Amino acid sequence: MQPLDPSLPDLPADAALFLDFDGCLVEIAPRPDAVAIPPGLAGRLARLHDRLGGAVALVSGRDIADLRGFLPDFPGPIAGSHGAELSLAGQPIRTTHAVDLDAEALHRAAADAVADNPAILVERKPHGVALHYRADPSLRPVVEAVMQRLADAHPGMVLQPAKMAVELRPRGTGKDGALDRLMALPPFAGRVPVYAGDDLTDEAAMAHAQSRGGFGIKIGAGETVARYRLADPAALARWLDDALVGAG
Repeated sequence: MQPLDPSLPDLPADAALFLDFDGCLVEIAPRPDAVAIPPGLAGRLARLHDRLGGAVALVSGRDIADLRGFLPDFPGPIAGSHGAELSLAGQPIRTTHAVDLDAEALHRAAADAVADNPAILVERKPHGVALHYRADPSLRPVVEAVMQRLADAHPGMVLQPAKMAVELRPRGTGKDGALDRLMALPPFAGRVPVYAGDDLTDEAAMAHAQSRGGFGIKIGAGETVARYRLADPAALARWLDDALVGAG
């Protein structure tokens, strides 16, 4: 069992907690649809929601419908598709960045471009597409070249590198922007932002949390702007459980 970072402070009582999903709350899986939800995760999130007065949000590159499939009872806001989608508690999903995009055509183009490389996984998203090369890391140059061509053909989209993947997402979106929008709303406003994430897509949000007087927690290895680091999702779960025990 990995130890906690001894420098990591306790979760502030007035925290606004922002949590990535893959690699943060759950372990990375070979396929996005194959993640395993750890026992106790749903209950932990519900208790954190109560402990922080509702100031707990999921912030992910996945779309919101996908996240709700894994965590159907999560009571807080969800920012999906790198902030292109937002759903507040009890409200339907709304799009925050409209892009003139034929998503089905984009998905077909991506799939056709890598049809000769079955190890490359095409992840279809409502506001973009991702190509994963985890099954064969040597295919990274192929993925990068394909995604650059798709980006050139879709000027409203930008490339987003990730762990063993490259994604096209709408220009102007980002997890930092999602954090900013939520911090302007109750119950997040006036609280100390704490952001936990594992990927390149989380770095801007962690930096933004720190610029607002909070802190970031990097989950796993790799360079980061975050002030603190935990080894894996299990270590994050223990830290969050300690916060709940302390609050009790």
